[in-house]
Amino acid sequence: MRKIMAAAMIAGTLLVAACNTVEGMGKDVSSAGDTVANTADSAK
Repeated sequence: MRKIMAAAMIAGTLLVAACNTVEGMGKDVSSAGDTVANTADSAK
């Protein structure tokens, strides 16, 4: 259990560090959502 928690904390830290700001993280999530939506639309 400790290994899983440590891995989750490290992954979270890297995610936040990569985005640098909350706004940047929001843009990244939005971009990922747009990509999924576009892929779903083209698969229709």
